[in-house]
Amino acid sequence: MLRPDFPEIFEFLTTRSAGYSLNTNGTLITREIAKLMRRRGAKYIALYGATKETYDRITRHPGGFEMLMQGFRYLQEAGAGFIVQLIPMRANQHEWGQMKELARSISPHWRIGATWLYLSSSRDPAQNAEIASQRLPPNDVVKLDVPDMSFEEGLPLSSSQAECDDRLFAPCISSRRDFHVDPYGGMSFCSLIKDPAMRYDLRAGTVRECWETFIPSLMDRVHGGGEYDAHCASCELRRDCRWCPVYGWLEHGRFSAPVQYLCEIAREEKRFREEWKAGHRRYFEIAGITIQVDSDLPMTDATFSRAVNLFRTEGPGKDMVAIRHHFEIPDLQATDLGRELYRKPPWAIYRHHDSYYYLGISPDADDLSLRCVGIFNDNHTRGRIFSIHGDAWRRGGLHSLTLFSSDQILIARLLADRAGFYLHAAGAVLKGAGMLFVGHSDAGKSTLANLLKNAIGLSEQPGLKCEILCDDRNIVRRMDDGWRVYGTWSHGDVPDVSPASAPLRAICFIEKSDENSLKLLANHREITLRLIDCLIRPFVTADWWNKTLDLVELMAHEVPSYVMRFDRSGAILTQLLRMAECPFQAEKGS
Repeated sequence: MLRPDFPEIFEFLTTRSAGYSLNTNGTLITREIAKLMRRRGAKYIALYGATKETYDRITRHPGGFEMLMQGFRYLQEAGAGFIVQLIPMRANQHEWGQMKELARSISPHWRIGATWLYLSSSRDPAQNAEIASQRLPPNDVVKLDVPDMSFEEGLPLSSSQAECDDRLFAPCISSRRDFHVDPYGGMSFCSLIKDPAMRYDLRAGTVRECWETFIPSLMDRVHGGGEYDAHCASCELRRDCRWCPVYGWLEHGRFSAPVQYLCEIAREEKRFREEWKAGHRRYFEIAGITIQVDSDLPMTDATFSRAVNLFRTEGPGKDMVAIRHHFEIPDLQATDLGRELYRKPPWAIYRHHDSYYYLGISPDADDLSLRCVGIFNDNHTRGRIFSIHGDAWRRGGLHSLTLFSSDQILIARLLADRAGFYLHAAGAVLKGAGMLFVGHSDAGKSTLANLLKNAIGLSEQPGLKCEILCDDRNIVRRMDDGWRVYGTWSHGDVPDVSPASAPLRAICFIEKSDENSLKLLANHREITLRLIDCLIRPFVTADWWNKTLDLVELMAHEVPSYVMRFDRSGAILTQLLRMAECPFQAEKGS
């Protein structure tokens, strides 16, 4: 913005791109520039202090704070959304709380900028000593820049840490998708590369030559050597470290050099990770799927309800899904949400390439605020959930891992890819056999569950074991060895639930009656239609429906199905026991 032709440059770039991001200190924003910045894009405005005295002292720009505040006012008047970026250092540490409050008062969106300072490429000892003096203590760095713990398990190291060879920049260059040009026409693969030998002079060549020839040649130029092997390459803190070869060069003039300050931060980060896992992560298993739940806010044994906690497990499983809870709504103004798949309050769903966006919307068409935002990958195995439910999280007793109205919104999609689905049904295990009692509300699912739970006569029979899976919603999956039924925590009137599963022996479509009978159904089309009628389908898409319909038809052919009429006497239970033991011998109309 120092250039008088900035508006022209901005116009040229933003009318030719799908989006942009802009980092600025905001002091040179004019009314004209603010109006231009209404265009969709990410605007980050740096804030160095909460008061004029601190801000102007840090920036050494008398009057800079007032100029920044004026820039914020111009953006607000123009209706241009922006993100306030707080820059932490020792000189403003005493105002950190005030800085956050000021940021919140200026914009609904703010974030913390870089939490540690690297040295200057000028190599000026006095200047670098001053920069080093402003570095925060390592434990404060980790507190401000909390490591992302959501999906790190089993993932490869970052490009700067990858185990390949001692060519320090080979991973970065081989995976590059962008480049950097400095104000003097020097082009390279990274903005932090300051070594002139690692930059290409565009005034004497072309972008194509740099991209296709010069940058690839840099992969073999820098090797770690003995210093790298003795320190960073063999360090046990490597996974927790923010070290990069460029930081070694800026600190010591050598790409292979370790940075002691980063070593200290790495030790703090490792300690933080262990403590964080204990206080912010839980695992739950349902229908053979392990869901890792991470949260910005701490978790206790009381965070989730008793029913949900019955599905707790100690650690990762074979089939992993990970979700992370954040308790603020992100700014989606600059985000291309893609194609709208569904819109019916309280949900609007979009898909953009390999991402799904779930937006919690108001039934009031004039209310554009969002209650929550869920962002998932293509197969829904990784997701971030942003909500305004921090107070509910602290109170505890939650009935949903996702904080959605029902976890079925996520789990039903997962099941479609795992040969499974939800049914409106009570589920129970009788003598090791899984039984499903299918029906909508008032069909008698909870009544039957109570009969099974309280049957005195049955409990006296030798070898009888009856376990309630759930009285309202259960899951079925077609496994290699046949169909299985699984309990869920989505119960009705009967709070008894179980994470257990059992081979599915029979499906009973239940009806309240003054008689007690089981009638075997032979018409597979009728069975299919009855199952479809009781299928739980949170959001129907063509892909989900096709997979699930095929499964329902298979189950109609492969699992014995009955119409079951019963009263409250419990007389039906003897017949159920006999059927659990030998279902294929049940006679039509018996």
